[in-house]
Amino acid sequence: MGWSNAFGLLSNDTSRPLHYRFAKKQRHKMNDLIARSSLISNAPLLQPSDFDWTAPLAREWEAIRDEALAILEHRHAIPPLRDISPDHRRIMKDESWRSFFLVGYGHRQAENIARAPRTAALIENIPGLNSAFFSILAPGSVIVPHRGVTKAFITAHLGLVVPSRPESCWMRIDGRKLRWEEGKWLVFDDTYEHEVQNRTDETRIVLLCQIARPLKAPGSWLANATMNYIRRSKFVSEARDNLADWETAYAKAERGKA
Repeated sequence: MGWSNAFGLLSNDTSRPLHYRFAKKQRHKMNDLIARSSLISNAPLLQPSDFDWTAPLAREWEAIRDEALAILEHRHAIPPLRDISPDHRRIMKDESWRSFFLVGYGHRQAENIARAPRTAALIENIPGLNSAFFSILAPGSVIVPHRGVTKAFITAHLGLVVPSRPESCWMRIDGRKLRWEEGKWLVFDDTYEHEVQNRTDETRIVLLCQIARPLKAPGSWLANATMNYIRRSKFVSEARDNLADWETAYAKAERGKA
């Protein structure tokens, strides 16, 4: 998952605007309409080979991994996702899930892109890309069971660094336990319940991409309206401000000032 929970994961929504609360209550009906308009499977797990953009990135996974590892040299200046998106604090209790954003809800993070130019060039070729970031799970990380809010997106993980005991580092989606492999994709629908655990003493890194689901009308109209609303929302503006602060912190770490 990424910023897919833009309508929020918090249990207390009373402080949210009325239109926000209405949209969240109607999300199941909205998802049903999107599912009926989907041009791809609505199954929890999708086949990477069904998407033309997966193979070119998989072929260059080592170059992508090397850029991620270089960024990881200043791991404490990489933001925990719960700091970028406070709505994720319910599913992540500590700072062990860190996320280095290249693109967030269509907004390019220019300074971060300059630190991973090959990865940035490759993701440019993903149609409908909404978000892309290096998702870094520290040893002992636990992301509790949760669901994404909208079927307007699909989520894809490209394995970059996988612990040597893969049986102890996994994602369970819709009751099925999955394990990452270096250089291979997992593509899934995050509206199905899923959870993640890294019960090893090693770090797990994937390139996480969130992509617009291929749709026909009328689902495409609804998905586009939802996306336009989210991109203009306070949720995204706050996240962008938080990312800007962390970009400054990362630059200081590179200069040896933090």
